[in-house]
Amino acid sequence: MHQEYLMGNEAIALGALAAGVNCVAGYPGTPSTEVLETVAKRRGEGVYVEWSVNEKAAMELAAGAAYSGARALVTMKQVGLNVASDPLMSLEYIGVEGGLVVLVADDPGPISSQTEQDTRHFAAFSKVPCLDPSSPAEAYQMIQYAFALSEEYHTPVFLRPTTRICHAYASLEVKDPEEYLVHPVKGFVKDSGRWVIFPRLSLKNHGLIVERNKKLAGVFSGYEGNGVISHGDPEQKTENGNHYGIAASGVSYAYALEMVEKLPEDISVKLLKIGTPYPFPEALAEKFLRETDSVLCIEELDPVVEDALIYTAGKNNIRVDILGKNSGHIRVAGENTREEAEKAILSFLGIEKDSSELDMTDMPELPVRPPVLCAGCPHRASFYAVKQAMKGKKAVFCGDIGCYTLGNAMPLDMVDTCLCMGAGVNITQGIGHLDPDTVCFAFVGDSTFFASAITGAVNAVYNQADMTLVILDNSTTAMTGHQPHPGTGHTMMGEIVEKVSIEDTLHGIGVKEVRTVNPLRHAEAVKTVKELSALPGVKAIIFKYPCIAIASEMTKHLKEVGCVSIDPEKCIQCKKCIREIGCPALIIKDEKVAIDETLCTGCGLCKQICPVGAIGGGDE
Repeated sequence: MHQEYLMGNEAIALGALAAGVNCVAGYPGTPSTEVLETVAKRRGEGVYVEWSVNEKAAMELAAGAAYSGARALVTMKQVGLNVASDPLMSLEYIGVEGGLVVLVADDPGPISSQTEQDTRHFAAFSKVPCLDPSSPAEAYQMIQYAFALSEEYHTPVFLRPTTRICHAYASLEVKDPEEYLVHPVKGFVKDSGRWVIFPRLSLKNHGLIVERNKKLAGVFSGYEGNGVISHGDPEQKTENGNHYGIAASGVSYAYALEMVEKLPEDISVKLLKIGTPYPFPEALAEKFLRETDSVLCIEELDPVVEDALIYTAGKNNIRVDILGKNSGHIRVAGENTREEAEKAILSFLGIEKDSSELDMTDMPELPVRPPVLCAGCPHRASFYAVKQAMKGKKAVFCGDIGCYTLGNAMPLDMVDTCLCMGAGVNITQGIGHLDPDTVCFAFVGDSTFFASAITGAVNAVYNQADMTLVILDNSTTAMTGHQPHPGTGHTMMGEIVEKVSIEDTLHGIGVKEVRTVNPLRHAEAVKTVKELSALPGVKAIIFKYPCIAIASEMTKHLKEVGCVSIDPEKCIQCKKCIREIGCPALIIKDEKVAIDETLCTGCGLCKQICPVGAIGGGDE
C-alpha cells in the first residue's frame, strides 16, 4: 500500500485496476471522463481500454467481456445512460458471468449537462443494484466491492458518483500494482439457454431478479457503506421531547457528518448513511426510524432516500416526521453545498448560527462569465459563414451537444434548437417536412456525427428530406477534453489506425453532394453554403479545421506568424468585427477597438470581414 493524492475519478480508476478489471469501455462525458483516461494511463498488461463510438456500443462491448468471465467497467455520464439503456435493461434479465460495473456520474447543477436526472431512479427502474459513494476514498473501496457483488449475484452493478465526488481530491491509501488482483478470463462458454434472450427466459429471470433484490436489501443493511452514527446521548431527548435523526447519501453525507461532529455534546442526533440507495437497506432504515421522532433527509437531485424512508415508515406503521425535498426543507434542484447543509441542520435542530462565525451574506456577487467559443475556434467562422450566406432568407439552425452549442450566444445567434446528442439532424427534418419554405440546417460535430448522428443522416436520405447537414470537423472530441474518435486515426490503446472518413461515410449512405471547406477562408465558405443549400435533397458541408487547443504544429506556426493587428489610421471604429463574430480577442481599450494579444491566434477571420481593411497580420 502507498498514499496518493487523487481526484475522485482517479481513485475509482485505481480501485478498478486493484479489483483486476480486464476491460474498460466508455464514451467521454463530464464528470466521468477521467476514470477511463486514468485506467488507460495506469493500466498494466492485459487490460483492454477503448473510447467507444457511443455509450450503447460501450455497454454492449462490456457485456461481451463479462459474458466471457472478464471483469468489465463501462463509464459514462447520466445522459449517456439514456443511450446505453436499451442493452442494459435486457442485460439485467440475462445476467453476466464476470463482474460488470456501470459507472454513471450524475451532474447536479447541472454544471455541464442537459439534465439533472438521477441514476438512482434508473437503478430501481432497471432493477440493477446501485452504490453511492460519499468520498473519493469510499469510491475507491466501493468499486472493488461492486465487482465482487456483480460476480456473486451475476448482475451489472451501478456505481453512481456525483460531480463533487468525481472531481474532489483526497489523500488516500491505495494498493501497489503488485497487489492488484489478477482476474483470469475463462472465455465465452456457449449456452443458448442462458445467453439468448427469449420471452420465456425473461419471464423466469424477472422473478429471480425480484427475489435476489429482496435478499440484497438485507445484505445491504449490514454493508459497511451503510450505517448509523450517534452524536451525544442517544437516550436523551431534546427540550421539545424529540429524538432527532438525519439521513444523507453521497457527498451530502460528508457535509452532514462534518456538521454533526461540530455539534455540542448536549445535542443528541443520529446520522443515517445510505451508500446503497437500491435495493434500499430497509431493515437498517426501520431500526433508525423507530429510534427517532423527526428526520431530516439531505441528498442531491431527487428525494430518493427521503421517499424510501417515507415508504418504510408507512409500511411498518412508524410515526415519524420525515423532512427534506418533499417538505421544502431542502431545495429540490441543483447541487447541495456544505453551507446549505449546515443551515438546514441547524434550523432542523432549532440551533441559532454562531454570530461570531464569518458572515458571508454581504459578500459581492462573483462576476458573470458566460462560456464562449475560444479565440481562433473554427466553429465561429463556420457559423458566421452560414449566417452570411443565409442573410434575408427564412432559415432554421438546429444545433447539437458540443462546443458548438455555444454558437447560440450573441452575436452569432446560430443555434435555434439543442436537445440531445444527434437529435439536431432529425429535428431539422421534422421542421423541414412541415415547413417546406424554411431552409433547414443541422450542425453536428465530428465526434457526435460518429456517436449518434449517422442514423439521423440515413433517415434523412431514406425519407427524402430537404436539408443541409453541416459537420463541424475540428478533429477531436473537444468539449470533454480532446479524446480521440473514429475520425482521428488513433485509439486509447495507443494504436494508429485507419481514419474513418466522414466524406466516404456520407457518400456511402447516399448523400451525393458533399463538400469540404476551410471555414477560415470566409469568402469560399460563404460561396459553398449558398451553392449547396440551394440544391434539393440532403447535402453536406464539412467545415474542416483543427481545434485551436490541440493543434500543436499549428500553434507553433501561429506563434511565428503572430496575432493580427489594427492600423489605427485606417480603423473607423465601426466595431463590425466585435458586433459580428464575438471573438474574445477583440476588445475595447481606451474606447477603441483593440486586439488582446494574449488570446489572439492570428486566425484572420476578423481581418476578412473588416470593411476598410484596417486589420492586418496573422495567418496569411
